Amino acid sequence: MWPGLISIRRSIFFTLVLAGLVLIPVPRAESADREISVAAAADLTAALQELAASYQKRTGVLVKLSVGSSGALAQQIQNGAPFDIFFSADMDYPRQLIASGHADGATLYRYAVGQLVLWVPRDSPLDVERRGMDVLLDLSVKKIAVANPQHAPYGRAAVAALKHYRLYETVSDRLVLGENVSQAAQFVESGNAQAGFVALAHVVAPPMEGEGKYWVVPEDAHPPLDQGVILISHSAHEKEARAFLGFVRTEEAAGVLRRYGFTSPDQKYKLK
Repeated sequence: MWPGLISIRRSIFFTLVLAGLVLIPVPRAESADREISVAAAADLTAALQELAASYQKRTGVLVKLSVGSSGALAQQIQNGAPFDIFFSADMDYPRQLIASGHADGATLYRYAVGQLVLWVPRDSPLDVERRGMDVLLDLSVKKIAVANPQHAPYGRAAVAALKHYRLYETVSDRLVLGENVSQAAQFVESGNAQAGFVALAHVVAPPMEGEGKYWVVPEDAHPPLDQGVILISHSAHEKEARAFLGFVRTEEAAGVLRRYGFTSPDQKYKLK
């Protein structure tokens, strides 16, 4: 495939993400007479697309994915969006939905822990793999992309990491905010930022794999990116949704998540 065509496709995808929500189509099987609607944090795009396709192939249940920032998706659910399941990039938004009566608290569990990375384009002269956070002090770094910490857990983690390394005050005027972590990655990929804080899941999955260099931010530099999933109370397909949640708990699904840069925590999580 021509490089120009790949770039165009990538640009179209990220343009859709700018709105905070993009539908990910999964080909419909001929026997698919049931379906569920899944809202998912942007870092899960590739992993859940693979899981959805696998699940549909074996069950005939169509899994419709809608990805965006966790905060924006939670707001849509509170406003009545017809989702059946919500995969958040944190535990807080699911708890908020439980508190407001929009989600079933008994179904909440921590399905993965995400990893934050500092990412630069492949042709960047910045040696991020060795220098880590110090590359942000380089005079060539005019803009640093982060997801909006107002509603994106990865954005909050990025800000916490900058403060941990005592760099926040130095670079805060150079931060550019993406609607979600996918848009933060797009800012770097498009050249509108020279570095960015994104999810490891983005940089190890197509179309970003091999397109840049990265440094994994140590886990002790920011609050853990515990990611929770929950069943929505007004689900119109509760039986099918519960069955898909069961599939996501399997070792097979955990293996897919690990391939995309997530760690697999204990499945049970105590509400605080």
